[in-house]
Amino acid sequence: MLRTLARERLGLARAGVVVLFGLIALAAPLLAPHGPAELHLQDRFRPPSGQYWFGTDEFGRDILSRVIHGTRISMGVGLGTMVLAALFGVPIGLGAGYLGGLADTTAMRLADCIFSFPAILLGLTIAAVLGPGSMQVMLAVTIISIPVFARLTRASVLTEKAKPYVEAARGLGAGTGRIMFLTIFPNCVPPILVQATVSAAYAILLEAGLSFLGLGAQPPEPSLGTMLNFGRTYLNRAPWYGIFPGLAITTLVLALHFLADALRDALDPTQLRSMRATD
Repeated sequence: MLRTLARERLGLARAGVVVLFGLIALAAPLLAPHGPAELHLQDRFRPPSGQYWFGTDEFGRDILSRVIHGTRISMGVGLGTMVLAALFGVPIGLGAGYLGGLADTTAMRLADCIFSFPAILLGLTIAAVLGPGSMQVMLAVTIISIPVFARLTRASVLTEKAKPYVEAARGLGAGTGRIMFLTIFPNCVPPILVQATVSAAYAILLEAGLSFLGLGAQPPEPSLGTMLNFGRTYLNRAPWYGIFPGLAITTLVLALHFLADALRDALDPTQLRSMRATD
């Protein structure tokens, strides 16, 4: 899979953009030229220049530094949501798909209940109950994302458990847990990996939307969604205030979606077989 991905220059470029954002998030305190809450009142609304590459805001804070630290929050929410949703959703989908019966019916009806609400409305409700903050937003987005992983895993399990290798494992005396986690689950990983990448992008967008509405990270914490909210007030006077945070969100989300496409192609069995044939 990795060799197939490495052969695609476009796929490597997509992965490179995501890795670059990850490195920026990890090294935010080292890369940011100023502190995210550092005030320079004498430099209010300075346009982009050699001193302030992305300009400054209404308090003279360096927008580049705030975008770098805001990327850290977005990447943290995206990665945290992806991991937590997979940790809960994948076992639920495995159990529902393999065991069937009451377990399957209960899990899928609960998933249908969550799917019946628009994601942003459900996120607003959960964030409003839990209170504003980055961790609360991550928890809200995780609750929304769990049914996605559960249903995808269930669909993959239903496809795999009817295949002969599962019958062979059962005939050899393998237990339910071994068949679920060691026999079926490895063959369900490819679509889960693709979904994880898409879910991370969706989580970043939802976090930005909730922060834009005031339910995410609270000032002076630098969130890209919060910066967009304040930047729209000054679009005529300081258009760079909203442009650069918006570009950061757009670039990161597009890179994750493009990476998901590259992973889907790299994990395609026909692609892997053709690669082995050429080797």
